[in-house]
Amino acid sequence: MADAVLDPSSAQRFSLEALLELAQVASHSLDTVRSDMLEPHPRKTPPTFTGAQVARLAGVEPKQMTYLAKRGDLPAGSHEANGARRMFTLAEARQYVSRLSKIPKRPEGAPGATIAIVNFKGGSTKTTTAFNLAQGLTLRGRRVLICDLDPQASSTTLTGLLPAAEVLEDQTAAPLFIPPLSEAPKDLRYAVQRTYWDGLDIIPAAPALFGAEIFLPIHSRDPDIAWWDMLNRAITPLREDYDVIIFDTAPALSYLAVNAVIASDGLIMPVPPETLDFASSVAFWNLLSETLGALASGRRYHKDFAFMRVLLSKVDSKLASSLVRDWIIKTYGPYMLPVEIPKSPAGSLSAIKFGTVYDLGKYSGGVSADTYGRIRDAFDKFVEMIDQSVQALVWKVAEE
Repeated sequence: MADAVLDPSSAQRFSLEALLELAQVASHSLDTVRSDMLEPHPRKTPPTFTGAQVARLAGVEPKQMTYLAKRGDLPAGSHEANGARRMFTLAEARQYVSRLSKIPKRPEGAPGATIAIVNFKGGSTKTTTAFNLAQGLTLRGRRVLICDLDPQASSTTLTGLLPAAEVLEDQTAAPLFIPPLSEAPKDLRYAVQRTYWDGLDIIPAAPALFGAEIFLPIHSRDPDIAWWDMLNRAITPLREDYDVIIFDTAPALSYLAVNAVIASDGLIMPVPPETLDFASSVAFWNLLSETLGALASGRRYHKDFAFMRVLLSKVDSKLASSLVRDWIIKTYGPYMLPVEIPKSPAGSLSAIKFGTVYDLGKYSGGVSADTYGRIRDAFDKFVEMIDQSVQALVWKVAEE
């Protein structure tokens, strides 16, 4: 059968009515796809862990873990149906990490760290980076909040929610920016929702967040409104509740993204080693420097960051010595993380399933153990490095 060819003369006009109809049909299709992929559960569920996996997370020998489980000090887990192995839920695994791990905890009185994942270009793995970082940090015993500030709401979708159908405007950050500001919420606790992943909460996004990009430019013309600091003020009370707060921003330096940057202690930019991605990263830093410079000169507001890190993502091992990759490393020098996230079927498989590498829990679905291990190890190292930056450059400084 020959491929269908669109006849321009027969194509119907794309009117507002047609657009609304297409949006409804597309939303229904996405809901159906998600339901099919998540069967038999309508919502996502986290993986379970073997005793050996929990022991590795907690940094102890399996024998010590088994002893404590039998003694009743920590959860005993449950046996698989065939009774061969003892399995633990995510919440149980996190109890072992919290009790046994030697990973330093947040110092008393230190505020939770805030991190923005930024990039101009879509497809740079910004949301994948944000969500995997969040999950990885919880496996180190951290309590984490994702604040989704992208109207496309990809992070929200990864929690199993359908933004357009299940998230209302007043469940997002949007009410912070809607006039009259005298009636706006004082902090963002009203929007926090628990997720399927123990230790990870979310402030979801929805298309209604586009409204913030309408009102923020209006606020920016008022000399009495610090429009760039609105999110920072609203997120500050939540620093008491969370060890790390991660902002997932739209692929642009929008007014909302500027708010996320201002509210952040650290910035992380994932950059695939492709020409357009590299060019986009350069454009982002140029525009951000102009924006912060304008705030400094026009509003006398100065912003510094505890850290900035650049992460090479979607790296093809066959092209590991590519010219663009070398230029990225040369350009960002001391800001480069010494780890690369490989381009891998494991990442593609988890994305298809509305999930992440940490959702998979182990190799499956045609992904080899070696392939899964490489990408999981890369994310584990990335998470550890960011956690160390938080400890040394945010919490330690706060103590001093």
